[in-house]
Amino acid sequence: MTAPAPTRRGRWIERWDPEDEAFWNATGERIARRNLWFSVLSEHIGFSVWTLWSVLVLFMGPEYGLTPADKFLLTSVVTLVGAVVRVPYTFAVAVFGGRNWTVVSASLLLVPTIAAFAVMKPGTSFSTFLLVGLLAGIGGGNFASSMTNINAFFPLRRKGWALGLNAGGGNIGVPVIQLAALAIIGASGGPRVLLGIYIPLIVVAAVLAALFMDNLASVRNDTGAAKDAARDGHTWIMAVLYIGTFGSFIGYSFAFGQVLTIQFGRTPLQAAYLTFIGPLLGSLIRPLGGRLADRYGGARITLWNYVGMAAATAVLIVAGMQKSLPLFVSVFVVLFVLSGLGNGSTFKMIPGIFQAKALAKGLRGEAAVAHGRRLSGASMGLIGAVGALGGVGINLAFRQSFLAYGSGTGAFVAFLAYYGLCFAITWAVYLRRPIGQVPATASASEEKAQLSYAEV
Repeated sequence: MTAPAPTRRGRWIERWDPEDEAFWNATGERIARRNLWFSVLSEHIGFSVWTLWSVLVLFMGPEYGLTPADKFLLTSVVTLVGAVVRVPYTFAVAVFGGRNWTVVSASLLLVPTIAAFAVMKPGTSFSTFLLVGLLAGIGGGNFASSMTNINAFFPLRRKGWALGLNAGGGNIGVPVIQLAALAIIGASGGPRVLLGIYIPLIVVAAVLAALFMDNLASVRNDTGAAKDAARDGHTWIMAVLYIGTFGSFIGYSFAFGQVLTIQFGRTPLQAAYLTFIGPLLGSLIRPLGGRLADRYGGARITLWNYVGMAAATAVLIVAGMQKSLPLFVSVFVVLFVLSGLGNGSTFKMIPGIFQAKALAKGLRGEAAVAHGRRLSGASMGLIGAVGALGGVGINLAFRQSFLAYGSGTGAFVAFLAYYGLCFAITWAVYLRRPIGQVPATASASEEKAQLSYAEV
């Protein structure tokens, strides 16, 4: 029997059924993968632009007249804007279409990049740097729209891998721009060289998205899904957990270089040699976190991941008090890796939770799949937005810790407590108690899906 092909109308795909294995094997997987790769490219550059100021502050020596507190405040507002814009970016996929919005959102990255190119010089006021930094925050929104879009392309059994790859490829934008900065600083180049490299790359990403991506009609004009997701308690529970994983990743990505220069006296070049390692490994490990969650259950992987993050943070406190730079850097890299692993496992949990809730409500077959896909796609943007606020908290915590104690130890104590809270929430909500009652008509597979969130 020949599998039905996707029904197209221009750049819109009207019929899309990835849960149909014949459809998926015949045409669906090829189309989904193509959209995934070009989504990754746009999101990758978006992350680079968002974290641009984490490396620009390393170029800003005494001649710029900024204090360490000023720099932490600057990176905090950039992170804040990146978190806030994730909410409208999530809605944008439903309004404009995934392909169309990818073109627009990629093109918008030109605004903060060109603005930074114009003002990046000594003598520019701190308020001007803050304003231009706010513009760079739009790069953080690309993640939300990209994840919402790609979630709709893949079947539930492949979402952990696909979402992990999509997000991990985007996250790599952080170490890539740090490596580019390292090369430029090492060659005695200025920050405008770095910005000049990214301007044409942004244009290329927008053009490729226009040529090779597709819109899915099934997610069009469903802005009500976000309202429904916002009313579901699991959206906010998962947002709290995502603060611990992604909030850590993005917050540490912004702050790591500054901690090395302030607390350990490293020069900008010496810091740049080290700062890219953690974000790079944390990005590369994210798809593995999704794949492990596909196999063993996202809640189980997330639970033990928080144990590792708490242990690593405790060692960081000791390393900071003993002023041991080798131990501090080594364990900080481990913490980055664990944050990336947790990013993959937590995002795998989201579609599984809403699919399981659909079954618990008595929905079956395609109705259950459609319900789960609709709410999980909308919730991802909201969860991603709140999770990114963790990066704001981390930078503000470091700022306050350095102002009060002259080191980051106070901030790490707060982070340790938060990881303990996330462990407790994961166990209490997703591993200790069942989802709900199993309808008498449920099949064996549906019964398993309903009995425990540990499988999501």
